[in-house]
Amino acid sequence: MALKSINPTTTNAWKSLKSHFETIQNVHMTQLFSQDNDRANKMTIKWEDFYVDYSKNRITSETLKLLLQLANEVDLKDAITKYFSGDVINETEGRAVAHVALRDPKYTDFFVEGDNVMPEIRHVKKLIKDFTNEVVSGERKGFTNKQFTDIVNIGIGGSDLGPAMVVDSLQYYKNHLSTHFVSNVDGDHVNEVLKKLNPETTLFVIVSKTFTTQETLSNATTIKKWFLKSASQADIAKHFVAVSTNIDKVKDFGIAENNIFPMWDWVGGRFSLWSAVGLSISLSVGYEHFEEMLLGAHKMDQHFKHEEFGQNIPVVHALLSIWYTNFFEVESEAVIPYSQYLNQFATYLQQAIMESNGKSVDRSGKKVEYQTGSIIWGEPGTNSQHAFFQLIHQGTKLIPADFIGFAESLHGNKDHQDKLMSNFIAQTEALLNGKSRKEVITELENQHLSKEDVERLTPFKIFEGNKPTTTILIHKLTPESLGKLIALYEHKIFVEGVIWNIFSYDQFGVELGKQLANTILKEFDGNSSITEHDASTQNILEYYKSLTV
Repeated sequence: MALKSINPTTTNAWKSLKSHFETIQNVHMTQLFSQDNDRANKMTIKWEDFYVDYSKNRITSETLKLLLQLANEVDLKDAITKYFSGDVINETEGRAVAHVALRDPKYTDFFVEGDNVMPEIRHVKKLIKDFTNEVVSGERKGFTNKQFTDIVNIGIGGSDLGPAMVVDSLQYYKNHLSTHFVSNVDGDHVNEVLKKLNPETTLFVIVSKTFTTQETLSNATTIKKWFLKSASQADIAKHFVAVSTNIDKVKDFGIAENNIFPMWDWVGGRFSLWSAVGLSISLSVGYEHFEEMLLGAHKMDQHFKHEEFGQNIPVVHALLSIWYTNFFEVESEAVIPYSQYLNQFATYLQQAIMESNGKSVDRSGKKVEYQTGSIIWGEPGTNSQHAFFQLIHQGTKLIPADFIGFAESLHGNKDHQDKLMSNFIAQTEALLNGKSRKEVITELENQHLSKEDVERLTPFKIFEGNKPTTTILIHKLTPESLGKLIALYEHKIFVEGVIWNIFSYDQFGVELGKQLANTILKEFDGNSSITEHDASTQNILEYYKSLTV
């Protein structure tokens, strides 16, 4: 077995954490700050252009000591070594997890099942670079000899969410090409995108490892039919490229073999934006910026691989999630980026985190008896402050939140940036301190309200505070800093999976619904015998068919 199978609840650290939790679960963080004037400094990690302050969490130095002991007892160091050595840690699918190899600028030998994959990586990156430069420069043209103006990425899941998030996040750095993403099998989605396009100047990138994914192939086929209304079958070779392992099926589609970019089984879908799956990123922002993003991720890889756990950003970040999930029994975590550019970041993390660690069976095949995974959600600040912050501040649920901000704005509007960042800083302060009954009464009395109104309104205006936040302050949003940030969360996922003793890199949970959908789809055309369904499903099926006859 590549990864050791250690039930975390059997460790001494876990038992100590349970006892420790009983003693501090109701302690207010303001008390912890008053007891230690150096708390903020002790619980801040400064690394390159990252400033990570986790002092506003409901932990003490003893909590952190025990969490680090837990990491050691499950042998996290051994797991990290195997992670970076190409071992088969995705054991249920018999695969290595080697996306870290994709971003090594020195192309250091990396072996997967005895084969050095670096020559392949170097080759594919050159393909991406050359293709990108040809399209961006206008050297590569469409079937009427016009330069490309639009790129359409056709994929779903990891073949869509990662590239879409990065393109959105780096739009400040984009070139003249407009990039669109088609993912949902909903025909209205693809047709709305097609309305904006000119077939003579649009390049389509189909991303599907097997080239059999229903959503992706349905959209690709619809787009192909639309394209052929204006062009010939031979013109497909100039306008369609594919990222896939299934060369035969791609060629059957009409795509030229020299327009196929390889994928590998040792790169999981939700960690694949660093590979040829990121072709749309490279086309959108240019290959140089794509490489800068890879470099940022590599720098975080090295930090994670070599830094001591107590100063290791992904490790500490993961341990905090373990603390809240398994001891406070928190159900969800919010991710609040104070940048509109990161509008899709929480959406991307939903797949990355919940598809990875939403597991209920441990690495020995036994049902787990503790919580795994977290519900991830969020929106950019300050918009979110006017939406769900009410729940975080005064609701009954404890919701740890990551606040992600950038010290420097990209367009340089200091007035807007100061207002944005004042909110970024103030919200974590408000969530920490809250507002006491005494403060509320004083505030209301200063408004010259009657005694009755003061008494009536006071309960509604009290903020308990003691709401945990982690602040990630980065100098500036660049391709490199975005690469670091994405890799930080990737490694956090890995650490959580190691501690929870689960396999983070399979996703069998997405299969059952797809299988049943294929069965029901056959029943729609009346050429298949009706499968026995539960009464609710049968009624819905019959009612739907009655409306679509």
